[in-house]
Amino acid sequence: MALQNIGASNRNDAFYRYKMPKMVTKIEGKGNGIKTNIVNNVEIAKALGRPASYTTKYFGCELGAQSKFDEKTGTSLVNGAHSTSKLAGLLEVFIKRYVQCYGCGNPETEIVITKAQMVNLKCAACGFISEVDMRDKLTTFILKNPPEAKKGGKDKKAMRRAEKERLKEGEAADEAQKKLKKKAPSNGKEASSSMSKNHTSDEDISPKHDDESADEVDDDEDDGIQWQTDTSREAAEKRMKEQLSAATAEMVMVSLKEEEEKKSSKKLVQVMKEYLKKGSTISELKAFISSFSDPLQDVMDALLDALFDGVSKGFTEEVTKKKKYLAAATQEDGSQMHLLNSIGSFFGKKGNDEVCKEMALVLKELYDEDIVEEEFVLEWYQKGLNGVDKSSPVWKNVKPFVVWLQSAESETEGEED
Repeated sequence: MALQNIGASNRNDAFYRYKMPKMVTKIEGKGNGIKTNIVNNVEIAKALGRPASYTTKYFGCELGAQSKFDEKTGTSLVNGAHSTSKLAGLLEVFIKRYVQCYGCGNPETEIVITKAQMVNLKCAACGFISEVDMRDKLTTFILKNPPEAKKGGKDKKAMRRAEKERLKEGEAADEAQKKLKKKAPSNGKEASSSMSKNHTSDEDISPKHDDESADEVDDDEDDGIQWQTDTSREAAEKRMKEQLSAATAEMVMVSLKEEEEKKSSKKLVQVMKEYLKKGSTISELKAFISSFSDPLQDVMDALLDALFDGVSKGFTEEVTKKKKYLAAATQEDGSQMHLLNSIGSFFGKKGNDEVCKEMALVLKELYDEDIVEEEFVLEWYQKGLNGVDKSSPVWKNVKPFVVWLQSAESETEGEED
């Protein structure tokens, strides 16, 4: 089967690794019943990572003709006689709109339907979220026939429950092992005493016991030194000075460490600001974030400071404008929790009272764009309420969004029941 590169812009690239079969069509029937059969539509759709019904429906929408895809036989039919070149040209437009990332052009994307019933493309290469034009007729068909979802939230929750149960079993086993270790010394003594009783040879045991006991008595007699603490005033003052100097030294070390951390944090923010000024692509930003040896939480804090430094009002609008950067930064495992921690720290700073009022709106925007998921938001909120900063105004402003999330979840569960 002849292959070609995916995407018209990559047609002449001999080393391009994303390939698809060349289209093969066949005209069937006569008169009013004439139809065009896209013979290898299933193989093409598989190479593009899209259901074959999507490409068939797209051809029908663009040509203004009826189209049908048979799931059982894999047959794709479009009413009318259409040339292969014409259908291939429409396929290239489909690839550009519904397959290739709008940011980096990579075809390795996934169709995501948001809570607001918008069709987006999520790029696996750069993390960019491409917003499909909802005026296109095919979007209605996609909303009614969404692609098969990957492992859902329920499966993830089941996996987390199984992991918690496994940890509990492990802890129980550790406790049992500790109890056995505590009992072991006493059992050892009993065993040694029973063994000594069972010995019948006086030559092996008696002389040694006599010698050892005699040595122990001699040692006790020789060590008749009485150790006492000097309780005089001079000695007490000396000890106090030594303790104070040690405490002072420790305080100095702590303050120096805090200063170094502040300097490092400021330097990281400055580096991040300079990089963002260059106007780099999302894939380049993702690689840049991964290049830091600093803890991921520090990098996320610096990114948030660099993106939103000086924003006092209209914070939600700024988040909407710069959501692609946040999407790129939340591709790794655990990165969503780091982002939420950074948001909490940023909003909790002194002087950010006005911005803090927009907390719920910001989280709603990130949730609608699938940058943060419900389970991480709820976990982060519970940790915050029980943490050191539980009195922070952040949690008060987050609460309306959390209540909305929980009510939406309970409604969904009720509908399923």
